[in-house]
Amino acid sequence: MARHLGSRFLRPVAGYSQQAFERLAQRWDGRCPLVLDSACGTGESTAVLARRHPAALVIGIDQSAERLERGRRKLADTLPANALLLRADTTDLWALLAERGVTLAHHYLLYPNPWPKAEHLQRRWHGHPRWRELLALGGQLELRTNWQLYAQEFALALRQAGQVAALRPLVAEGTALTPFELKYAASGHPLWQVQATLDGGAPSHPSAARAGEPGRERAGDQAGKTPVDR
Repeated sequence: MARHLGSRFLRPVAGYSQQAFERLAQRWDGRCPLVLDSACGTGESTAVLARRHPAALVIGIDQSAERLERGRRKLADTLPANALLLRADTTDLWALLAERGVTLAHHYLLYPNPWPKAEHLQRRWHGHPRWRELLALGGQLELRTNWQLYAQEFALALRQAGQVAALRPLVAEGTALTPFELKYAASGHPLWQVQATLDGGAPSHPSAARAGEPGRERAGDQAGKTPVDR
């Protein structure tokens, strides 16, 4: 994790991620708060979050076109107007936003637990080579999980990066954010929540790119896989 904080991940941004970013830039006016629902699955959590943050533009990102299409069919006309579902590699979008100095209002990482085997640490969010891009996005960061060790790891990684992280049992209040949260709670699973306020810098609009083609990093020596999208 310390190595990732000190170096830039050099994998090129996927074409479909670049297209998703361009859609986001067209939709966001750069003034309203921006909320990210990373690895949103079917987007049901994005719809809940959009109702929770009515003044914000809430972006749900998932790498699976099939999951997003299934969610669009299920949500039909109930997806709030301030919600946008995008197919992208989640960490690609982090990189594209962070490169332009965009600061989020809120960032949610919600269920299920990615890559439980010890040898897959690098595929968990806090072990991913783009961990520093996540931190650079700032805002109110919230992780929810039913795996206590995963929550402890995530909180520790935040503290090692100089952030103040609060780890506590999740007390259910109102509507569950995701179908997984509803299922786990109904099964009696203890749920965990990690929250941190990140200082990612000053907000700016995605169109304010630096010189050169944005997000086109050189191919590096790490493959780096995105954690499983829910």
